[in-house]
Amino acid sequence: MSEKLARDIMISDVKVAKKDETIEIIAKKLLDDKIGGLPVVDENNKVIGIISETDILKKQKSIETPQFINFLEGIIFIDNLKDLESDLKKVAAYKVEDLMSKEIVTVNLDDSFDTVANVMIKNSVNRVPVVDDEGVLHGIIARYDIIKSLYKD
Repeated sequence: MSEKLARDIMISDVKVAKKDETIEIIAKKLLDDKIGGLPVVDENNKVIGIISETDILKKQKSIETPQFINFLEGIIFIDNLKDLESDLKKVAAYKVEDLMSKEIVTVNLDDSFDTVANVMIKNSVNRVPVVDDEGVLHGIIARYDIIKSLYKD
């Protein structure tokens, strides 16, 4: 297996995020494409971060749900629902650069399969962007791709 390189197992049709996109747009991309994260690239397609569902969920966690009481089989909200709606709209309006992980782990096109797998395990990451020597994005490898490469062919 060690003869395979990152370029051999990567997905080259990579969905990306731009730093000025809103979280609402990114959430839609993640849901539509059934993926857990996206590399964030600049205007030269260089990787500058990663935005994942975890980054979004961490921000959502700060939203407080309204308190309510159950009275005669009906719900009476004690807090104002407008506050919840306002908080949700604020999170959706955040920009990618506000929530993205800036400490990114990447692999090079010519890194071996073993190197890629070890980088992912050591850093506990689900996906790694594959870049050239200048940091330009060429592909992405997810854990699924590692498993597929091991057991398919």
